[in-house]
Amino acid sequence: MSKKVLITATVQSHIAQFHRPLAKMLHDNGYEVHVAARDNLSEKNGLKIDFADKVFNVPFERSPLSAKNLKAYKEVKKIIDNGDYDFVHTNTPAAGVFTRLAAQKARKNGTCVIYTAHGFHFYKGASKKNWILYYPIEKNCARLTDKLITITQEDYTLASEKFKTDVYHIHGVGANSSRFYVLSDEEKEAVRKELGISDDTRVIVNVGELLPNKNQRTAIFAMKKVVEKYPAAKLFIAGNGPELENLTNIVKENNLENNVEFLGYTLELNKYNNIAECSVACSFREGLPLNVMEAMLCENAVVVSNNRGHRELVEDGKTGFIVAPTDVDAFADRIIKVLDNPSVYAKPALEKAQMFTDKNVYNELEKIYFKKI
Repeated sequence: MSKKVLITATVQSHIAQFHRPLAKMLHDNGYEVHVAARDNLSEKNGLKIDFADKVFNVPFERSPLSAKNLKAYKEVKKIIDNGDYDFVHTNTPAAGVFTRLAAQKARKNGTCVIYTAHGFHFYKGASKKNWILYYPIEKNCARLTDKLITITQEDYTLASEKFKTDVYHIHGVGANSSRFYVLSDEEKEAVRKELGISDDTRVIVNVGELLPNKNQRTAIFAMKKVVEKYPAAKLFIAGNGPELENLTNIVKENNLENNVEFLGYTLELNKYNNIAECSVACSFREGLPLNVMEAMLCENAVVVSNNRGHRELVEDGKTGFIVAPTDVDAFADRIIKVLDNPSVYAKPALEKAQMFTDKNVYNELEKIYFKKI
């Protein structure tokens, strides 16, 4: 009988983006990898799950309170009951709740249930609403979990103290070190030519869905001050989402059409990161952002907003800077400081990023699954 693992999440793009190192580790240990999540890959410009042995389209909705998740629960329960899985590894709040509920029978029969928390919605500084809604759900579901994995130290401390299950900490989902790495000067010059970016353009990158939480508007407003000193500076914003029109209007209203470009959802982030001197992230809330890890692996200094995920990755004044998410002047000043002397912060950023690579996370996951030393 073959050894099998089921990985679930609310949407398939989550698994495609974040769980390749996990799938590789499982394959290397002789396991089939099955995936169950809502198929949203058509929205993601070529993103695909090419590492799974079987993929199920299960209609999870993002809110754990959505009635539509009852259908998803029934479907994933059928998959689990018929699958004879050795492990069920679930992710994201909605899929995490309903997968663990659906796996209760299988768990009694020996299936190990694992949940990775990619950043609890309740945390120091979160709203009371988030604590009231999400904390009881996660605390109760922890009883249905054999191993709970956190990707931030803050979440690890909270879960270890409050939840009745075994809790582990890993360094994120594993940034792809074969795509994000430091290029030679000659290689960078070739990439600039390929992308049509002149040698005198100072490249700044911002990555993330165009959502209010990601707060790209702060980065755009900061560019007004940045271009006063560096007229050829250009902010490349990668991602799609409902805020595109609002952000585009901000660019036009501030006469920044030559200094801000929207890339949409792109599979060429490695190229832009490889020629950037600074990466910015202005979000209000983060778990442990992969985009910041990827920038640091390309030897970029980072200027980020003050939230728990960014605090875990960035050492203020050493690998980059941490400022308040809506402090436009502080963002602008720190971006200018980086552009004045990028290498001062870039080399420490590269060094710090090594613990967050796919290779390191692979080893951490293997130890959690199989207690390998």
